[in-house]
Amino acid sequence: MAAVEGKQVMVIGIDDSPHSTYALEWTFDHFFTPQLGSDSPFKVVVVHAKPSATSVVSLAGPGVAEVLPIVDSDLKKAAARIIGKAKEICISKSVSDVIFEVVEGDARNVLCEAVEKHHASVLVVGSHGYGAIKRAVLGSVSDYCAHQAHCTVMIVKRPKIKT
Repeated sequence: MAAVEGKQVMVIGIDDSPHSTYALEWTFDHFFTPQLGSDSPFKVVVVHAKPSATSVVSLAGPGVAEVLPIVDSDLKKAAARIIGKAKEICISKSVSDVIFEVVEGDARNVLCEAVEKHHASVLVVGSHGYGAIKRAVLGSVSDYCAHQAHCTVMIVKRPKIKT
């Protein structure tokens, strides 16, 4: 078990999806209690994988160079908004021993690298709940991490809303 200052490290991957927000809140509700305060057994590292502007802009031809700085600026603003929301959740759940990171790259690789970098014993990711076909086409971050991360991987799935 990896530890920092006697605490195990928990990496939590976030994006701008409600699945990610649910996973963050669920984890804090089940593994952290306000009574523990700073006595929590985990040091938390919240990681957001920011896509690169070039990966978002897949256009070829003239004018791409002018668009990249605008796209990059928008991606940075989105990352700041996502981290800000995560900070608000941490405050509302009285979780204070948290490091926030924005790392450029594919979420699969970013999260597995964060596990290695921080010597994490747990990685938490949300599940979008894609079916087999969508998962095959889009890929699954949670599936990739479950097979590649060198720690326990907890996949938190949002309950279906009954209508």
